[in-house]
Amino acid sequence: MHKKIIALTSAFALGICCLTGCSNTEEQKTSENKNLDKITIAEVTHSVFYAPQYAAITKGFFEEEGIEVDLIDAQGADKTMAALISGEADIGLMGPEASIYVYNQGSDDYAVNFAQLTKRDGSFIVSREKNDNFSYDDLKGKEVLGGRAGGVPLMTLEYLLKDKGLTIGENTSNGEVNVRTDIQFGVMSGAFAAGEGDYTTAFEPTASQLVKEGAGYIVASVGQDAGEVPFTAYSATKSYMEKNSDLIQRFTNALYKGQQWVQKASDEEIAEAMQPFFEDTSKEDLIVVAQKYKEIDAWCSDPLLKEESLDNLMNIMIEGGELEEKIPYDSVVTTSYAQKAIDNNK
Repeated sequence: MHKKIIALTSAFALGICCLTGCSNTEEQKTSENKNLDKITIAEVTHSVFYAPQYAAITKGFFEEEGIEVDLIDAQGADKTMAALISGEADIGLMGPEASIYVYNQGSDDYAVNFAQLTKRDGSFIVSREKNDNFSYDDLKGKEVLGGRAGGVPLMTLEYLLKDKGLTIGENTSNGEVNVRTDIQFGVMSGAFAAGEGDYTTAFEPTASQLVKEGAGYIVASVGQDAGEVPFTAYSATKSYMEKNSDLIQRFTNALYKGQQWVQKASDEEIAEAMQPFFEDTSKEDLIVVAQKYKEIDAWCSDPLLKEESLDNLMNIMIEGGELEEKIPYDSVVTTSYAQKAIDNNK
């Protein structure tokens, strides 16, 4: 946990150097060519996993609420939180664990989560060999590319493996599962395709791309097997919320409309809604992505971040050695905006 705090603190100091073109949180900004309030979102990564958000933009739900959205790919939870705390972004889209780390630092103006976007880990386990009858026991004595140490995808994977009765360690000759953390998340699929590891974890569309290239086979969904956790949520600093309560409410209203639309839309319609944000990904691949994430029920149907869900996340963090004890749910979560958005659209 101490390493995580140091990383976040360092990131705060470098926030302005890391990001450009973001908005100022001290006042509500208005677009020059539209009578819309501009909100800058720092995304932990730019991913098809966040389809309801992109749908809310392309279907005009944010515009209906008088909002223009500016997206920044912060490329990491530490940089996303840095952008939020420094005022370079108004809202952060990341895992709620980042808010927990900052809260535990004792900051007065920490980030509070007000709307949940995804409710499961979005990664899939990809095998080098075809296996139509995969069992987690098949991982005994094998090497798995797991991701960044301290990251929720890795912690969720390890939590799942332990829950399945597996032992994590480097002694594969004794049946331990060697979960490697020495390969950066962004190059894991390339390393796997080049021969590293027996299995890897990958989000979409990377997992399906490995299959298409003949480099691997999807055998399991980490999110489906590990259960519900608030994998990604929107947060803002306490001070920003106090000054922009109406704007946060309108943002949540628009998000909820996007979430509801995705629940009813076809895979093709979801792909079309995402396409403007992923021009290098074919519509056919986006259709596969939509189908797979709908299959595992990855997207929240409403923005309410429930206490049980956060409790599950903190169990995973404690098991992963990144959290010593649980913090109060209502210290880093407010449900007022989500509940009002739901109530207003009944």
